[in-house]
Amino acid sequence: MEIEKKDIRSLSKEQLRDFFVANNDKAFRGNQVYEWLWSKGAHSFEDMTNVSKQTRIMLETHFVINHIKVDTMQRSEDGTVKNAVRLHDGLVVESVLIPTNTRTTACVSSQVGCSLDCNFCATARLKRMRNLEPAEIYDQVIAIDKESRLYYNHPLSNIVFMGMGEPLMNYNNVLKAIEMITSTEGLGMSPKRIMVSTSGVPKMIKKLADDDVKFKLAVSLHSAIDEVRARIMPFSANFPLAELRESLEYWYRKTKSKISYEYVVWKGINDNKEAVDALVKFCKYVPCKVNLIEYNPIDDGEFQQASEESINAYIKALEATGIVVKVRRSRGKDIDAACGQLANKEAQEITA
Repeated sequence: MEIEKKDIRSLSKEQLRDFFVANNDKAFRGNQVYEWLWSKGAHSFEDMTNVSKQTRIMLETHFVINHIKVDTMQRSEDGTVKNAVRLHDGLVVESVLIPTNTRTTACVSSQVGCSLDCNFCATARLKRMRNLEPAEIYDQVIAIDKESRLYYNHPLSNIVFMGMGEPLMNYNNVLKAIEMITSTEGLGMSPKRIMVSTSGVPKMIKKLADDDVKFKLAVSLHSAIDEVRARIMPFSANFPLAELRESLEYWYRKTKSKISYEYVVWKGINDNKEAVDALVKFCKYVPCKVNLIEYNPIDDGEFQQASEESINAYIKALEATGIVVKVRRSRGKDIDAACGQLANKEAQEITA
């Protein structure tokens, strides 16, 4: 029976150096190969032109490079680009390039499907099939950076972990991917240009703080009333707002980094004065800003976009207490690339 080859990108530089020494070669060869894998994004061992053919054959014998493949790419009328990314085992995730006049942002996925059960989100309707490996996350960024350069004539400027999956349920792999994205041996991007969005897992938020991460944190809040939030996001019944608040206070004490709250206003759910007042109160606990997000319907069910009047009530109340608030209009709706719409058709068929 043929032994399954290991993805060479799961090895550290030191492990690569050790591998070459163990195979009667020079340790520096590991440095060369590592550079090809990460800085140069080699898709195959044949790409490694300054490595001898004999060495490339040896690598081919022992390892694989499980590189992603952009199966299909769609461009929206507003310039947004959505990639359907095929993984080495045939599963598919989606990632998005969001352009503005001043920047391009990559929205990347961290899981195939999702670990959580937010009722308003298409991705949450998919069974979580597996976590993405660090290299699979990294490859999404590489692909979007190339598209940014091709279509908008400048490199990718920002990254948000707001695609498919709950990043903090794939903690180690997400942090390893960010380590490579920010490393001078990878993309060299500033961690301040990266935002990780979580639905709110208190113990993992504390772990982020303890690990002294330098990227930004966003929390999908959607209600500051426990009963309402549990209706919107059933898993949150296990993580009461008091516990979430305590973890965010801990985060700020350790990092001095503001929180961004992601907040959708729905008709008949959180478009009342009680909901507004609860959010204003919650925002006073930790320095923060609020992004009010336009809702993107995924069916004709209970979740419907609230009126402009309701959204304006939030803006007025938040600004009156000095809280920064922005309204984020959705991009890429015509290609199902907007917030909450990522749920590739193949994954839906697999889980049906």
